[in-house]
Amino acid sequence: MKVLVTGVAGLLGANFSNYLLDKGYEVVGIDNLSGGYRSSVPTGVDFHNIDLNDVKGVNAVFRFSKPDYVYHFAAYAAEGLSPFIRNYNYVNNVLCSINIVNACVNFDVKKLIFTSSMAVYGEGDPPFNESQRPAPEDPYGIAKYAVEQDIALAKKMFGLEYSIIRPHNVVGLYQNIWDRYRNVIGIWIRKILDDEPVTIFGDGTQRRAFSDIEYYMKPFEKLMTDRNTDDMTYNIGADKDYSINEAAGLLMSVSEEFGYTPTRVHLEPRNEVHTAYCDHDLARLDLDFEDNTDLRKTMREMLQWALSQPEHPIKDME
Repeated sequence: MKVLVTGVAGLLGANFSNYLLDKGYEVVGIDNLSGGYRSSVPTGVDFHNIDLNDVKGVNAVFRFSKPDYVYHFAAYAAEGLSPFIRNYNYVNNVLCSINIVNACVNFDVKKLIFTSSMAVYGEGDPPFNESQRPAPEDPYGIAKYAVEQDIALAKKMFGLEYSIIRPHNVVGLYQNIWDRYRNVIGIWIRKILDDEPVTIFGDGTQRRAFSDIEYYMKPFEKLMTDRNTDDMTYNIGADKDYSINEAAGLLMSVSEEFGYTPTRVHLEPRNEVHTAYCDHDLARLDLDFEDNTDLRKTMREMLQWALSQPEHPIKDME
């Protein structure tokens, strides 16, 4: 089978493409390299450096490659920044996604798998479960929920099969640590390597659950092979939650093994959901999902990987 992966140079895309290639799938990858690096694209991927806002370019890839399945991972997942980059957020996370939905319909893709976000729940009542009515509180969550609704409508009107995954706080190799605005553990790793303080917004009592990308691979694949997952939505991530202070302290402890002695600084609080983590019972039931994240081990692996990478410019946004 042929699988098309958007955001193939990113954390989800690079790791899942590696997995698919090892399993014998043909993999077509699209990425504009705005949030990932060409070196992260696995050898063997039929890679296309295209912006998903380029409708003609997207359609050309679909027309030529004729994918059976599409995993739409590409997004700009800067939740806290999204109120300040509204146009950029909606273009990248809504309009680009709609171009993928249209291409899936027009080129008879068997199924679209879309990665949404825990951000659709808003403040909610954690642990969030899939039956909870979404109430996003920032433009990023609004964008993700809008695409979820559009995909459901594409099924109703055009018969496009789909599954929606809501991952949260995913960590692992190939994470872009040079983006100042997203992936807090990646941000902290870059700061530690540059001898900068670990920064925390507010008092650090906010709670999140960090999950290793390693445990997403088989459940992701099952979304292609198991028809019982069609038209379903799944939370996926770690069960154990940490305060931001606890996560920062754990990473600082790990970094001392590498000879670093970081400090921490508390910054002005920002408008964000205080406590956010999910229930994963449905993913365990339908996708055989089992999270065995050892956050200290994952942080150590990420630090080792980061030390082997070339320097990249730090991403700044207007």
